[in-house]
Amino acid sequence: MKRLLASYLVQHNTVINQVLDKHTDTIVDIAKLIIDSYKNGGKLVIFGNGGSAQDAEHIAAELVGKYNMDRQSLPAIALTTNTSILTALPNDFYYHHVFERQVEGLVKEGDAVIGISTSGNAGNVIRGLLKARELKARTIGFTGDGGGEMADKVDILFDVPSKNTPHIQEAHITAGHIICEIVEQALFRPDSFSEI
Repeated sequence: MKRLLASYLVQHNTVINQVLDKHTDTIVDIAKLIIDSYKNGGKLVIFGNGGSAQDAEHIAAELVGKYNMDRQSLPAIALTTNTSILTALPNDFYYHHVFERQVEGLVKEGDAVIGISTSGNAGNVIRGLLKARELKARTIGFTGDGGGEMADKVDILFDVPSKNTPHIQEAHITAGHIICEIVEQALFRPDSFSEI
């Protein structure tokens, strides 16, 4: 058991170190995009399936509530929290419309939109991102290595250099936390926050 634990943590640390090497600028660029959206009256909309849905809800909660400081709430919406919508849309249309249709109703020009898919190939996530681009929102993809089909369909791609789903998800939420920290500091403590 200890060997399994040690092996897992070594692999986890390897992926996180590869993210540091490959995506420091990417993570800063994502934070800047979200900050710009908030400064211009926009919001963050975020979505994914399964564990990625939980990551979307987690990140939205950090922004609506608080990450590290008591401050004004920020508008962030995870598209996986309304069970009536999540059951009506697949019933009335098909499941691949479940994010696209919500994006159509909620997203405005200048909003920031994050689609999360560890493979980068989730059709409903891609459809949601394409609809967001059509509406002139700024799009971000959180994926695994290479980005899959999502790679050329977003403005910024954060592709974790791994094929292992759990490690990809761990890197996604780590990056999400860092982004929340940057956004919070830049918007609510700009005088003490060095330029990113």
